[in-house]
Amino acid sequence: MHELWGEMDRRLLIKLGTAGLAALALPGAALAAMAQGFTHGVASGEPGANSVLLWTRYAAANDSALTAELSDSPDFARIAGGGSVTAQGDKDHTAKITIDGLEPGRWYFYRFVAPDGTKSPTGRTRTLPSGPTSAFTLALFSCANMPFGWFNAYGHAAARNDIDLVAHVGDYLYEYRVGDYPSLKDAVSGREVQPTNELIALADYRLRYAAYRSDPDLQRLHQLFPVIAQWDDHEFANDTWKGGAENHNEGEGEWRAREVAAERAYREWMPVADTRWRHYQVGDLATIFLPETRITARDKPFEIEEIVAGGGDAAAKLKRFAETGYHDAARQLLGTDQEKWLFDGFAASTRAGTRWQVCAQQIVMGSLFTPPESAGWFGANPPEAVRRRVAASQLAAKAGLPLNMDAWDGYPAARDRLLAAAQAADADLVTLAGDSHNAWAFDLSHDGRPAGIEIGGHSVTSPGFETYTPGISDDMRVDALRRSSPQLQWANTQDRGYVSVALTRDRMTANWHNVESVLQRSPALAATHSMTAQRGRKAYDSA
Repeated sequence: MHELWGEMDRRLLIKLGTAGLAALALPGAALAAMAQGFTHGVASGEPGANSVLLWTRYAAANDSALTAELSDSPDFARIAGGGSVTAQGDKDHTAKITIDGLEPGRWYFYRFVAPDGTKSPTGRTRTLPSGPTSAFTLALFSCANMPFGWFNAYGHAAARNDIDLVAHVGDYLYEYRVGDYPSLKDAVSGREVQPTNELIALADYRLRYAAYRSDPDLQRLHQLFPVIAQWDDHEFANDTWKGGAENHNEGEGEWRAREVAAERAYREWMPVADTRWRHYQVGDLATIFLPETRITARDKPFEIEEIVAGGGDAAAKLKRFAETGYHDAARQLLGTDQEKWLFDGFAASTRAGTRWQVCAQQIVMGSLFTPPESAGWFGANPPEAVRRRVAASQLAAKAGLPLNMDAWDGYPAARDRLLAAAQAADADLVTLAGDSHNAWAFDLSHDGRPAGIEIGGHSVTSPGFETYTPGISDDMRVDALRRSSPQLQWANTQDRGYVSVALTRDRMTANWHNVESVLQRSPALAATHSMTAQRGRKAYDSA
């Protein structure tokens, strides 16, 4: 699938847009937000066999009519497609246009031209293959908190020549005020964001996107690869559900107004279609489903503290809940309309002879349970809030309840429906997940039978288990988690990075790439861990 790379002069790729990145790198994200012209490079997304969506931002005093040009060569000697699009002030001067009539499985170059003849940086994108397809590689990203460090995972991936598509499954940015997650002492120098307050209004979200998109490695990734993307919670607020969020309160206004503002800014700044869920067909090799798991239908997550509130025997309350309310079939994560779309999609994909069914969604689907050993991981005298939470987690585990109720583990009936639908369709299911900040490999099962595999991607910068359990080695944490969680085949609970997923007709290979550090800007890797799964087996080959 990558033979077209051999036809390209890589020196031309290096030259794409370097002037624009250098300009943004000088005074930081604040200047980028105030700059005029093409302020944030270019991006592409929503690839099909014959089409692709192109994005840019052109800031000016008034709306600006831009011309999009797409070519099969970086010198634009032949224009293969294009059109007119307006960068509108009421859309934060962003512009999106879908170009049709393209050839399948082909790399293209593109750019935008302003009314005065100024040209944007040149981007590169590709269409999806059609018909018989032998191989396809995607890169999986999530959880990029800019003040926690440099986006070295993006930088490493952007330098590769074997990626066909990027999937970003959420927490593309974080909504916290400056000084909250990370604290001021933990924030990395040179990684400042705007605004300094928590994101609530449309202007807040727009400014935070402008800050994040000023990062040169993120710009470069968008510039060189098509990106399919879906939000998780932090594009809105922490632990979002259909009626609110953990860190939204009455003093911040109506939740619905904040939700609308966040979604609007996301659609303005991201190269995405205006539909909440969608799928992509990679020839006869894979169908990639991109569901929405946060704001359409998700019921409020369970909280252990609420279950045991009011005094009395906490263990008995948790046991009773584990046997009753925990399995409530009425609780939703996707909602009935989206479930029908996804489950019908599994069946249609396998019926058409597609080899793999990939579900690129936001939260971990495999089951994780608190290990009993973890009671001693937080030091001899942890803060009272930590002590209470650890004690509650231990009681929950003894009752058979999972570690994280904000993941699919908090919606077991919804997960059962999804896995049963995959089994009924005889799907070769590969779920992709972010959100947890750590790397996981799960064998998924339902009703005692294999149902697929999960690739849990670690974060770009956001901290994981290692931050909250200092002095406990990764081996110790992982060994304990594997003993308490039978579906878990492998994990890494200490590194940041991304995953590349290579699909062939008979094998899936997942490669978890760990960057050396996020404290300095460097694309160097510390290590890569690889695992494979054979088509038809619906389980990993080995750890």
